[in-house]
Amino acid sequence: MSARDLAVAITIAVAVLILLAMLFAWRRRLRRDAVYTAPLGVPEHAEVTSRHEVLYVSTTRHDAPLERLAIKPLAYRARGELAVTDRGAALCLDGSPTVFFATDNIEAVDRATVTIDRVVEPGGLVRIAWRVDADTIVDSYLRAVSGNPDTLISELQRLTPAPDTGAMS
Repeated sequence: MSARDLAVAITIAVAVLILLAMLFAWRRRLRRDAVYTAPLGVPEHAEVTSRHEVLYVSTTRHDAPLERLAIKPLAYRARGELAVTDRGAALCLDGSPTVFFATDNIEAVDRATVTIDRVVEPGGLVRIAWRVDADTIVDSYLRAVSGNPDTLISELQRLTPAPDTGAMS
């Protein structure tokens, strides 16, 4: 076996080891995050007020945009539509069941620039902070495909709780 053949064999072996490590890490992440479930299905009689074509980018721990969570069906990037309703927001991703962010579970909506696997122009992502359970807030990131992201953000912010001003009546 020549030195060149040995070098090729070592390179292939290292590449296979790296791919296996990535596979095992992703499977471990899927098991770790299996305790969380995204709310599926749209409530009956929810009135759609607007629809927006979006790219779903990721879901991460709250205020930790580089720590991806693999919450099914939000584990992978996808193209889809966000329907804003009078009861919350329905995220319909291609090939996945509809995820519904109820008004009671949406904590905040704002702009973001960075999340795992994606860096865009300043404020180019829409971040929805929502409760996956009573004790856990997560952030889901969307990118508006068409239209003005400010319109989408403004419509989603109407679904969030009013800020506490500290005023007593």
